Amino acid sequence: MTEAPQPGTRAWYRPMRSRDRDEGHRVATPLELLFDLCFVVAVGQAGAALHHELADGHIGHGVLSFALVFFAIWWGWLNFSWFASAFDTDDVPYRLATLVQIAGGLTVAAGVSSAFADDFRVIVFGYVLMRLAMVAQWLRAARSSPECRPAALRFAAGIAFCQVLWVIRIFLPASTALVTFFVIALLELAVPVIAERTTPTPWHAHHISERYGLFTLIVLGETILSATNAIKEGVSEGEHIGPLISLAAAGLVLVFAMWWLYFERPGHVRLTRRPSMLTSMSWGYGHYLIFASAAAVGAGLELAVGYDAGAVHLDGVAAALPTTVAVAVFLLSVWLLHIGPANECRPIAIGFPVAAVLVLAASFTPAPIHVTAVLAAALVVLTVVATHGERRT
Repeated sequence: MTEAPQPGTRAWYRPMRSRDRDEGHRVATPLELLFDLCFVVAVGQAGAALHHELADGHIGHGVLSFALVFFAIWWGWLNFSWFASAFDTDDVPYRLATLVQIAGGLTVAAGVSSAFADDFRVIVFGYVLMRLAMVAQWLRAARSSPECRPAALRFAAGIAFCQVLWVIRIFLPASTALVTFFVIALLELAVPVIAERTTPTPWHAHHISERYGLFTLIVLGETILSATNAIKEGVSEGEHIGPLISLAAAGLVLVFAMWWLYFERPGHVRLTRRPSMLTSMSWGYGHYLIFASAAAVGAGLELAVGYDAGAVHLDGVAAALPTTVAVAVFLLSVWLLHIGPANECRPIAIGFPVAAVLVLAASFTPAPIHVTAVLAAALVVLTVVATHGERRT
């Protein structure tokens, strides 16, 4: 194992050897933070496109397009984050390869609008660009880290093979688009499972947990920004000011409660308590639902603002469901990944799924966003009280 790069030191090149899994004080680097900020541009574009589809009544097409686009964003981010946790050298070649991945992520962001119109060519170009940069990183790791060479070569081969399939898919008939997407996506998901089956890479539990937490924060911030911009437009018209202010308060409470619930139980606890491939894969992959649902809440809140301002011609239930469904998915995902159905604290273990069901039922109330915010806040109170009692005993 090589020592971690020392603060204040710079080298144009360092051998890419695996980092110490038990390295102390391992935190996200400034480059990783920049990477997140650039990728959240794509998240914002996907949320905005979803809002427009929902507002136009194209619910099925909008949700499906959002799910497909978000896969490209999430999978590119995930692969960079886990690789960096094991092999970040922070030298010039590593930074330049990351620059290429950032360029690919921004290209994906630029192609979101056309992807919602069923033209994925720009997104595929950006996605393949960042994934091929990942192939170069794995080949470099294979050269410098003999103990990880089998896994690194399997990663490089698997990723390269999938990128060839993505390019071929562009030229296939439109009738096969959905089926081929899911087939190739499943192959992408299988690459880490196959690559790490016998020689796992030395990712760092605390570092990975922090990386996921930071991206959750940024996505929630994008949600607040989307809702704020929508309320700003509604208030500028000088009508419905009272309901919009009330909705803004409810949205803020809702997002704050989502933040609280996610960070109440640190992610690294689950990763270190059961350090197996199944745990790490389910935890890492399962965050697709957390990230996507958090981003979708922003689109839902925008739709609710448009409904209260009279700019969206949907019935109340249809205008509420994008928010309530997204919040319910978020609660269930946090429950499964951070809490666990078999959690020893039964009020918390049961509270999350019950709250998710009640949130869905809130869609049919006269003030669905407000009721959802109250339910989320009540779950926070339950969690705090139960955790306090658990610590006292």
